[in-house]
Order: sequence, then structure tokens, then C-alpha cells
Amino acid sequence: MWHAADLSEKLRHAATGYHFTGITSPKFDWATFKPQRDAYIRKLNTIYENNLSRENVEYHSGFAKLISSDTVQVTRPDGQSTYLLRADNICIATGGRPTIPSDEIIPGASKGIDSDGFFALEEQPKRVAVIGAGYIAVELAGVLNALGSETHLFIRGQKVLRTFDQDVQDTLTPWMEHTGVRMHKGTMVTRVEGDRGGPLTVHTSKGEKVTVDLVLWAIGRQANTEGIGLEDVGVAMNDKRDIVVDEYQNTNVPGIVSIGDVQGKALLTPVAIAAGRRLANRLFGPERFKEDKLDYANVPTVVFAFVFFFFSFFGGLCDGSDFFFPFRHPTVGTVGLTEAQARAKYGDAVKICNVPPPMPSPFVPLFSSSLYLENFRPIQIQSTVFFHDRRGSQRAYYVQTRRRRT
Repeated sequence: MWHAADLSEKLRHAATGYHFTGITSPKFDWATFKPQRDAYIRKLNTIYENNLSRENVEYHSGFAKLISSDTVQVTRPDGQSTYLLRADNICIATGGRPTIPSDEIIPGASKGIDSDGFFALEEQPKRVAVIGAGYIAVELAGVLNALGSETHLFIRGQKVLRTFDQDVQDTLTPWMEHTGVRMHKGTMVTRVEGDRGGPLTVHTSKGEKVTVDLVLWAIGRQANTEGIGLEDVGVAMNDKRDIVVDEYQNTNVPGIVSIGDVQGKALLTPVAIAAGRRLANRLFGPERFKEDKLDYANVPTVVFAFVFFFFSFFGGLCDGSDFFFPFRHPTVGTVGLTEAQARAKYGDAVKICNVPPPMPSPFVPLFSSSLYLENFRPIQIQSTVFFHDRRGSQRAYYVQTRRRRT
């Protein structure tokens, strides 16, 4: 969907600058694209299933529940019969799901959909209210806006991506407004009126009434830990009901481990894969892998927002070898501590200076060089090295390069 939206934006804005003719008003046909996209996803599902078979993995379809530290009860898909599986090691990787407020908290909240529901839409909504300020809200609002939907984004604060570095927030928020997203800042949704499938009216704490065809909640995710026997076996969870694990993915119950979104750290698919590989190495690999584990300290993450933007942190020594300039995709990338986190952790030991080589100012990407000024995407490049010095002292240095086009 992001690529479709990116292509739509290029067709609208780049045709004149790049002197293409014959492009009038391109329109995206959501209804015919969705079956094609879904067919590709089903193909991927089949590939993964075939991979399990090829690797002689015994696949069980049903609902699993812990009975003890070494026993799982499986309810077959018919919901009637059960059987038991026993193993020396049990890995909980049930993932998470999007959160929608209850109707008791926000009346009418259930009339909206979540990010899963977005991919189930058969038709493109003409008017959309996206509620949330995180990367899922930003990505879906950007996609819908670029594809031509009237898009409203409701955020509690004044900026999007509040857990990201300040420069990310300061650059992305006004650019989303510039591209047409109708931002409702400092706003809480208080109720939703109307019938699902028809016009809905979103009421806010500021007294606003916004009528849309679809309400999309993107306010966070929660772990799938209900009903799988965790309490019965004594597996510890935190106040968010994420499974608590140590640095080796072990729970407090011997023989039970957990990876992925269900344990609440770095909710990214590649992270779960990396953690699973290291866990398999440690449990079943040769002796040299017995201490293998995933380091969660510097996990890269990206946001596919509609802004020509890159933001990056690096770990290592400040010798210039880690410095590079990004290409166009992904649009936002981060790794490591934000500047605020670095200062909170190290205080005055954090040093900021420019890293060579110098860049021309203002920086204009080659793609934007042929566009009219109003269609230039903002540039923010921040390359950072955060390290202990070669003598092993505890001084930490935060080194960055910044160039911005607004």
C-alpha cells in the first residue's frame, strides 16, 4: 500500500517537473488492487507453510494452552476435541494485536476499525479519521492522504512520533500538514456517533465535530496473553500483560521462553526473527552458541512516512568510517538512543559536534531538484556516533551532522 501511495504522489507532483505528458488525473482503484495484494499475501503464507514441511517441522493447527511447564493442550479447529503435546522447551510467540478503546471508555469506539481492519477494506474511504500519533498512525494517514482520501489525524500532543528524537517530530509534523493531512492537535476523541459503514461523527475534547466515512484507531498494541494458561503455570507478566523475560528470552518458569511482540520489547518482525535464531542457537546449537542472545540496545527501526527524511544513530568509534548518506527508502530510520535519552543517561558527558564531510546547505535530493519548490520534501540528516573512547573511559560522546530543508 505504501508503494501504491508513493507512486500516486509521484504521478501527481513529478510529471510536470520531469516533463511527462499525457498524465492527467491518475486515480487509484482500491477495489481491484486489494484482491491482487491479498493473493500475494496468501502466496507468502503458502511459502512459509511449505518451508515448515521441507524442514520436517511438525505443524499443529488449533488453540494451544499451557497445562504445565512441559505440557501444552491443543484444541482442534472444530473446537470439540483436544490432545496434549509435551516438550522440554516451550516457546511462547503469540504476538500482539491492535488496541481499540472500549465503548465504556469512549462511547462508539467500536464503530471504528484498527490497522488489521485497514487491510480488510474492500473500498477506499473518501473521508477518514485516524486516531494516534505513533508510527502506524503516521504511516496509514500518509498512505490514505496520498491516495486521495480526506485524512484527519487526531493526536493528544502537538507532534507525531513522540517517542522519536525531537528532530524527527519537528520535521515530520509540519510536513504532514503541508501535504494535506488535517491535523487535530492536543485533542482527545470523546465519542463516535453514527452507524458503522455509514457516516460517523467524531467528537473531541475541544468541542470539534468531524464527519468521516471511517474511523481508524492506531493508539497502540497489546500482547496476546489471554486464555493461554500463563496464570495457571505461573508465568510472570508486567502491568501491560507482556510476558517478562530475561536477556536470554527465559521466563520465570524453567523450560518456558518467549520471543516477539508478546514479550513487549522492540515490536518488529525482524527482531523476533533475530531473537528466535539466537534462541535456537543457544538451545540446540553447538557449545560456542550456549551464551547466544539478542542485544536489544541498538535495534534499527524505520517509519514509512511521506517525507524525504532520514535520521540515524550509530554505535562505534568516531573515526568517520560509519558515516554515510542514505537513499530515498526508508523515509525515516533510527537506531540507538535519542539525543534526549543520551543526555538523560550521560548528562554532561554527552558531546555534540559536526562530523565530516561537510554537506552543502540547503541539501536538495536529486529527485526533488526538478520539482517546484512547494513540492520539495524536507531533508533531515543526522548521523550519530555514541561511544566510549579508545582508552576505555566512561565518557560518552554524541556526535552528529545536521542539515535541514524546510
